[in-house]
Amino acid sequence: MVEMPEFGKILPFPTRDAIRGSAERGTQDGRAERIGMASTLLGAVNAYADANGGGEGYFPIPNAGLHIIRAFHEMDNHYVYQPSLCITLQGGKEILIGDETLSYGPMQCLVVGLDLPACGRIVTASPNEPFIGITVEFDIAIMREVLDKLDAPVVASTDPVRSMFVADVDGALADCVLRMVRLTETPQAIPILYPALMREFYYWLLSGPNASDLWRQAVPDTHLERIGRAIHLLRQNFSQTLRIERLAEAANMSPSSFHQHFKALTAMSPLQFQKQLRLLEAKRLLTAEAINVAEAAYQVGYESPSQFSREYSRTFGIAPKRDAMNSKAALA
Repeated sequence: MVEMPEFGKILPFPTRDAIRGSAERGTQDGRAERIGMASTLLGAVNAYADANGGGEGYFPIPNAGLHIIRAFHEMDNHYVYQPSLCITLQGGKEILIGDETLSYGPMQCLVVGLDLPACGRIVTASPNEPFIGITVEFDIAIMREVLDKLDAPVVASTDPVRSMFVADVDGALADCVLRMVRLTETPQAIPILYPALMREFYYWLLSGPNASDLWRQAVPDTHLERIGRAIHLLRQNFSQTLRIERLAEAANMSPSSFHQHFKALTAMSPLQFQKQLRLLEAKRLLTAEAINVAEAAYQVGYESPSQFSREYSRTFGIAPKRDAMNSKAALA
């Protein structure tokens, strides 16, 4: 009988130290890859901003659902977030929505599944190391095309549906976004190639570690989509008094179920949500269109200018009249 060699002499079992060392090297290699990709993407984004006026501010990319933000100092921005992926490349940011705060730093992203009024606070930025971020707006039609070709991930029924959450940006996703930005070097290619890159973008999102949350944002007729229909009605009629029954009907829910799911998904009640929409529009009227305080209050649905001023000051940290004066001074 031929003596069989011992398995341990052919394939020696690694020691715990060897396994630990291999895992650490893998982690270090992954970290190094992410740092390298972040540096490359940061260079491409800065190059685009410098070629389109430079300095700080917003830099939209025409014919693509992309825009870049570069800020040299800490600041607050109040606006309605639309469904999108907001990536931080350098610096740090916080999102205040309702009573919740989400923080994310380099090579992390904020995933937004609904139109949500929130305060985006840049918390780490300087002239030497500005905050750099890039936003990719979601195209639900293309997302669902990709969704139809993938196997659904396993989702626990107890997992909460999230309309806004923070996730890490891996190398494959970052590389796809990098190629989106580099398309700006050949503008005539954007209408042709950008949709294909968006399909790749959704593939990495819908098959990645946060697939279950993203699937439930894209699948039709979920609680998320139903609440989205009510939010659309609120946005179209924010200055009017809307009964909860009308909003619930738009979402095809009972009033009690609607209120529960709305609060769970937006961290606000429908009334608080409507108030945020009103105040954001009033801020735009005061600072961009130079309308006086009383007129702005009435246009967005307030009957009492004094109540409007109190709620404006509480939300934005500045009185509406002073905010308008500061805006005029900045323009001058």
